[in-house]
Amino acid sequence: MTESLVVGVDAGATSSRVAVHTLDGTRVGYARAGAGNPSAHGLDKAVAAIGNALESALKSVLPTGGGARVVASLAGVAGLVQEMEPELAKLWSRHGIAEGPRCMGDLAIAYAAGSTEPDGSLLLSGTGAAAARLSGFELDAVADAMGWLLGDEGSGFWIGRQAAKAVIEALDRGLPVASLLPGSGHELVRLVGERFLGEERPDTPRAAASRIVRLAQADHMRLAALAPLVSQAAEAGDPLAAGIVREAADHLVATLRRVHVSGPVVFAGSVLTNDGPVRRAVVELLAGERVATAGDAAGAAAWLAARDLLRNADASPLHAAFTAAS
Repeated sequence: MTESLVVGVDAGATSSRVAVHTLDGTRVGYARAGAGNPSAHGLDKAVAAIGNALESALKSVLPTGGGARVVASLAGVAGLVQEMEPELAKLWSRHGIAEGPRCMGDLAIAYAAGSTEPDGSLLLSGTGAAAARLSGFELDAVADAMGWLLGDEGSGFWIGRQAAKAVIEALDRGLPVASLLPGSGHELVRLVGERFLGEERPDTPRAAASRIVRLAQADHMRLAALAPLVSQAAEAGDPLAAGIVREAADHLVATLRRVHVSGPVVFAGSVLTNDGPVRRAVVELLAGERVATAGDAAGAAAWLAARDLLRNADASPLHAAFTAAS
């Protein structure tokens, strides 16, 4: 039985991961490739990225008929579209795998990466943010996940945007350009200015704010990269950063409350899976709830695929092996 293989896929907006496991949880292949979100990057590009990861992950077992040994597959795909499943089936067939993967959204996979209980909730904050209620490892309800422009409150992007907004507002109200320098006592202003301006120091506060605005408008994803700086400044006692942290935590918990009924709450996404002020603030607000942290999502997809072939009593103890960090 352990000679059979299962394949799990975690395809997201920034990367695609493929995990290959035996049914006893042993990981025999793992690989990363480019973005696999078909809604954000197009179907062809997403399928090609997953294909690259699949080929690399199977390399270690291909000499012994790896493709033919795959008995189940599951793909968790951000931005899943209906056309994805038949395209992945063709891709699987080219690698000698009899059946293509079952496809589902990435939120359900993220939940399964943190819990063996089929019913519970997910709270995700990475670049984006969402909460979801799961029933039988299937999505039952979703809150937020509305994207960086109009939603995703409490996400890394939202946190970074709030930081940039707070800094340009302070400069626009006349905060001296000297606040951008080390030792000024304005840690968040200094860090944001350093990230956007480098060694450049505009002559006036207004000019500094305008320069940050222009750079953010030219590449809005630069805002998401500010989220770690907010954590850094908050840890240093900066009041602006501390306020953003509290507001982010409030938003995330409010989003969760819209869907959570019972069971564990699984944290996913870099803002919540890494120790930091936002995670700690959310944990404090969720006192009394059972909180877990998501592990490897590609491994979780492989575990769900294996779970369909095993008794639940056999699958649950194997969860840790499947979802361990690669």
